[in-house]
Amino acid sequence: MKKYSTKDFERDFPNDDACLEWLFNSRYPQGVTCPKCGKVTKHYRIHGRPCYSCEVCGSHVYPMAGTIFEDTKFDHLKLWFKAVAYMSVTRCGISSRQLSRDIGVTVKTGYRMWKQIRSVLHEDATLAGTVEVDETYIGGKAANMHASKRAKLSGRGTVGKIPVFGIVERGGKVIAKTVPNTDGLILIPEIEKHVEAGTTVYTDEMGAYKYLKEHGYNHEIVTHSAGVYVNGDAHTNSIEGFWSQLKRSINGTYHHVTPEHLQEYVDEYSFRYSHRNDEEPMFKTMLSQVVKHSS
Repeated sequence: MKKYSTKDFERDFPNDDACLEWLFNSRYPQGVTCPKCGKVTKHYRIHGRPCYSCEVCGSHVYPMAGTIFEDTKFDHLKLWFKAVAYMSVTRCGISSRQLSRDIGVTVKTGYRMWKQIRSVLHEDATLAGTVEVDETYIGGKAANMHASKRAKLSGRGTVGKIPVFGIVERGGKVIAKTVPNTDGLILIPEIEKHVEAGTTVYTDEMGAYKYLKEHGYNHEIVTHSAGVYVNGDAHTNSIEGFWSQLKRSINGTYHHVTPEHLQEYVDEYSFRYSHRNDEEPMFKTMLSQVVKHSS
């Protein structure tokens, strides 16, 4: 992935007008279909206003409408782009307070921008080839190590912890979701939703996965309880590596995450992981995600 420096940012987005131009071109790469004319027409920027006008009928198009930038003032658009840039450059994420300090806004404003940007990082995908499936628990504390292991294998979780379910395609994307529990009735439908039938699926020996073959998957088990963690191609190292990175990032950057907001954090780190090998800088990938979630 290419790096994107402050110098690169100032070159590409020197002012609010440049940011609006990028947003307009990205939202309408094939041109604007004028709702009044009923066809693609040329649109020209109206000086001093965040809109473009149809050359035929004069109707206006507002590129910021329907995006996370909609309710902000036009002269703050570059500030939003800068916030995306700051959030994209760190692998472990950035807190809303740190973002507020970095871009020079109030804590309240910084939190709103931080939350809005993260709201567009949710992705769905269909995985295939070879995938690994696993679950983890975030937050709270287990009574002891043995209780934690027994609870994981039984699917009951641990005291105060939130179960998170994950599917990773080796060399590809990850899907991770908070779930009410790790019973098969919860996990199997999630696998069917996100993994193509016929795919090779590697899991540990937890009982929730025992019917995967009946659902059309080539299911291979890694028996962790017997001390086996790798057996040829059979392992769950990729998804466990993702869990490790997710937990380190949350503990190091945010320290504490409430249950109602945990999915937002999981979405952010899933997005970073899924796009770790993109040729485009993470900043451009995040900006493009804003356009994908526009209405």
